[in-house]
Amino acid sequence: MIAEETFLKGCYVLTPNVLEDERGYFFESFNEINFKNETGISTNFVQDNQSKSNKGVLRGLHYQTGVYAQSKLVRVVKGKVLDVCVDTRKDSATFGKHFSILLDDINHQQLYIPKGFAHGFLTLEDHTIFSYKCDNYYNKSSEAGIIFNDKELNINWDFPFDDLIVSEKDLKLPIFKDAVL
Repeated sequence: MIAEETFLKGCYVLTPNVLEDERGYFFESFNEINFKNETGISTNFVQDNQSKSNKGVLRGLHYQTGVYAQSKLVRVVKGKVLDVCVDTRKDSATFGKHFSILLDDINHQQLYIPKGFAHGFLTLEDHTIFSYKCDNYYNKSSEAGIIFNDKELNINWDFPFDDLIVSEKDLKLPIFKDAVL
Protein backbone atom coordinates (compact mmCIF):
# COMPACT_ATOMS: atom_id res chain seq x y z
CA MET A 1 0.00 0.00 0.00
CA ILE A 2 1.12 3.51 -0.79
CA ALA A 3 -0.29 6.39 1.29
CA GLU A 4 -0.18 9.95 -0.02
CA GLU A 5 -1.29 12.81 2.21
CA THR A 6 -3.56 15.32 0.50
CA PHE A 7 -3.21 19.07 1.04
CA LEU A 8 -5.65 18.58 3.94
CA LYS A 9 -3.49 17.51 6.88
CA GLY A 10 -4.28 13.99 8.04
CA CYS A 11 -6.34 13.08 4.96
CA TYR A 12 -4.72 10.32 2.87
CA VAL A 13 -5.26 8.64 -0.48
CA LEU A 14 -4.35 4.96 -0.14
CA THR A 15 -3.40 2.90 -3.17
CA PRO A 16 -3.26 -0.85 -2.56
CA ASN A 17 -0.87 -3.31 -4.14
CA VAL A 18 -3.24 -5.21 -6.44
CA LEU A 19 -2.16 -8.65 -7.59
CA GLU A 20 -3.82 -9.63 -10.87
CA ASP A 21 -3.68 -12.76 -12.98
CA GLU A 22 -5.96 -14.82 -15.22
CA ARG A 23 -8.16 -15.65 -12.21
CA GLY A 24 -8.87 -12.02 -11.33
CA TYR A 25 -7.29 -9.93 -8.59
CA PHE A 26 -6.43 -9.85 -4.90
CA PHE A 27 -5.52 -7.02 -2.54
CA GLU A 28 -5.58 -6.23 1.15
CA SER A 29 -8.31 -3.66 1.64
CA PHE A 30 -6.97 -2.92 5.13
CA ASN A 31 -3.93 -3.96 7.13
CA GLU A 32 -3.53 -2.17 10.47
CA ILE A 33 0.27 -2.48 10.57
CA ASN A 34 0.78 -1.24 7.00
CA PHE A 35 -1.70 1.59 7.55
CA LYS A 36 0.19 2.77 10.64
CA ASN A 37 3.59 2.41 8.95
CA GLU A 38 2.47 4.41 5.89
CA THR A 39 0.46 7.16 7.65
CA GLY A 40 1.76 7.24 11.21
CA ILE A 41 -1.85 6.95 12.35
CA SER A 42 -2.93 4.40 14.89
CA THR A 43 -6.65 3.77 14.73
CA ASN A 44 -9.14 1.19 15.83
CA PHE A 45 -12.01 0.78 13.40
CA VAL A 46 -15.15 -0.40 15.21
CA GLN A 47 -17.90 -0.24 12.58
CA ASP A 48 -18.17 -1.05 8.87
CA ASN A 49 -20.94 0.45 6.72
CA GLN A 50 -22.00 -0.24 3.15
CA SER A 51 -24.47 1.37 0.79
CA LYS A 52 -25.74 0.66 -2.70
CA SER A 53 -26.82 3.56 -4.88
CA ASN A 54 -27.76 4.26 -8.45
CA LYS A 55 -26.17 6.88 -10.68
CA GLY A 56 -26.82 10.42 -9.50
CA VAL A 57 -27.37 9.68 -5.81
CA LEU A 58 -25.61 12.26 -3.67
CA ARG A 59 -25.13 11.41 0.02
CA GLY A 60 -23.77 14.07 2.32
CA LEU A 61 -22.10 16.13 3.48
CA HIS A 62 -22.22 14.29 6.84
CA TYR A 63 -20.22 14.11 10.06
CA GLN A 64 -20.64 13.48 13.77
CA THR A 65 -19.78 16.01 16.46
CA GLY A 66 -18.10 15.94 19.86
CA VAL A 67 -17.00 12.67 21.44
CA TYR A 68 -18.81 10.79 18.66
CA ALA A 69 -16.72 12.28 15.84
CA GLN A 70 -15.51 9.63 13.39
CA SER A 71 -12.50 9.00 11.22
CA LYS A 72 -13.43 7.02 8.11
CA LEU A 73 -11.68 4.83 5.57
CA VAL A 74 -13.84 4.86 2.43
CA ARG A 75 -13.74 2.84 -0.77
CA VAL A 76 -15.83 1.65 -3.70
CA VAL A 77 -16.48 -2.09 -3.94
CA LYS A 78 -18.37 -1.80 -7.23
CA GLY A 79 -18.91 1.18 -9.50
CA LYS A 80 -17.60 4.73 -9.27
CA VAL A 81 -18.08 7.79 -7.05
CA LEU A 82 -16.89 11.34 -6.71
CA ASP A 83 -15.85 11.42 -3.06
CA VAL A 84 -15.57 14.73 -1.21
CA CYS A 85 -14.38 15.71 2.25
CA VAL A 86 -14.45 19.16 3.84
CA ASP A 87 -12.14 20.30 6.64
CA THR A 88 -14.38 21.51 9.49
CA ARG A 89 -11.56 21.85 12.05
CA LYS A 90 -11.75 25.50 13.10
CA ASP A 91 -8.07 25.59 14.11
CA SER A 92 -6.87 24.11 10.81
CA ALA A 93 -4.98 26.09 8.16
CA THR A 94 -7.32 24.46 5.59
CA PHE A 95 -10.59 25.11 7.47
CA GLY A 96 -13.44 25.27 4.94
CA LYS A 97 -11.35 23.73 2.13
CA HIS A 98 -12.36 20.52 0.42
CA PHE A 99 -10.70 17.63 -1.37
CA SER A 100 -12.35 15.47 -4.01
CA ILE A 101 -11.28 12.25 -5.69
CA LEU A 102 -12.77 9.70 -8.06
CA LEU A 103 -12.91 6.32 -6.36
CA ASP A 104 -13.79 3.20 -8.34
CA ASP A 105 -13.57 -0.57 -8.52
CA ILE A 106 -10.73 -0.42 -11.05
CA ASN A 107 -7.82 1.18 -9.17
CA HIS A 108 -9.26 0.34 -5.71
CA GLN A 109 -7.95 3.52 -4.11
CA GLN A 110 -9.30 4.48 -0.70
CA LEU A 111 -9.56 7.75 1.17
CA TYR A 112 -8.78 8.10 4.86
CA ILE A 113 -10.76 10.98 6.34
CA PRO A 114 -9.79 12.02 9.89
CA LYS A 115 -12.10 13.31 12.59
CA GLY A 116 -13.15 16.90 12.00
CA PHE A 117 -14.22 16.46 8.38
CA ALA A 118 -17.59 16.44 6.64
CA HIS A 119 -17.92 13.73 4.01
CA GLY A 120 -20.13 13.06 1.01
CA PHE A 121 -20.15 11.24 -2.28
CA LEU A 122 -21.92 11.23 -5.62
CA THR A 123 -22.44 7.91 -7.40
CA LEU A 124 -21.46 7.99 -11.06
CA GLU A 125 -22.65 4.50 -12.04
CA ASP A 126 -25.76 2.45 -11.33
CA HIS A 127 -25.52 -0.22 -8.64
CA THR A 128 -22.48 1.37 -7.00
CA ILE A 129 -21.49 -0.26 -3.73
CA PHE A 130 -19.70 2.06 -1.30
CA SER A 131 -18.03 0.80 1.87
CA TYR A 132 -16.43 2.54 4.81
CA LYS A 133 -14.85 1.81 8.14
CA CYS A 134 -15.41 4.09 11.14
CA ASP A 135 -13.36 4.44 14.30
CA ASN A 136 -16.40 5.39 16.39
CA TYR A 137 -19.97 4.15 16.55
CA TYR A 138 -22.84 5.99 14.93
CA ASN A 139 -24.73 8.24 17.35
CA LYS A 140 -27.91 9.80 16.03
CA SER A 141 -27.90 12.72 18.48
CA SER A 142 -24.47 13.86 17.28
CA GLU A 143 -25.05 13.62 13.53
CA ALA A 144 -24.63 16.86 11.60
CA GLY A 145 -24.09 18.01 8.07
CA ILE A 146 -23.63 20.73 5.50
CA ILE A 147 -25.73 21.24 2.35
CA PHE A 148 -23.90 19.78 -0.66
CA ASN A 149 -24.28 22.89 -2.82
CA ASP A 150 -23.04 25.47 -0.30
CA LYS A 151 -21.86 28.51 -2.25
CA GLU A 152 -18.95 29.25 0.12
CA LEU A 153 -17.54 25.72 -0.24
CA ASN A 154 -18.08 25.84 -4.03
CA ILE A 155 -17.75 22.08 -4.56
CA ASN A 156 -17.77 21.10 -8.24
CA TRP A 157 -19.83 17.91 -8.33
CA ASP A 158 -19.52 17.98 -12.15
CA PHE A 159 -22.99 16.49 -12.59
CA PRO A 160 -26.24 17.98 -13.93
CA PHE A 161 -28.07 19.51 -10.94
CA ASP A 162 -31.48 18.38 -12.20
CA ASP A 163 -30.28 14.75 -12.36
CA LEU A 164 -29.11 14.61 -8.73
CA ILE A 165 -31.00 12.35 -6.33
CA VAL A 166 -30.69 13.82 -2.83
CA SER A 167 -32.65 12.76 0.26
CA GLU A 168 -35.10 15.20 1.85
CA LYS A 169 -32.95 15.06 4.99
CA ASP A 170 -29.82 16.10 3.09
CA LEU A 171 -31.67 18.89 1.28
CA LYS A 172 -32.46 20.44 4.68
CA LEU A 173 -28.85 20.54 5.88
CA PRO A 174 -27.50 24.01 6.79
CA ILE A 175 -24.97 26.04 4.85
CA PHE A 176 -21.36 25.86 6.01
CA LYS A 177 -21.35 29.09 8.04
CA ASP A 178 -24.46 27.94 9.98
CA ALA A 179 -23.33 24.34 10.54
CA VAL A 180 -22.70 22.99 14.02
CA LEU A 181 -18.95 22.43 14.13
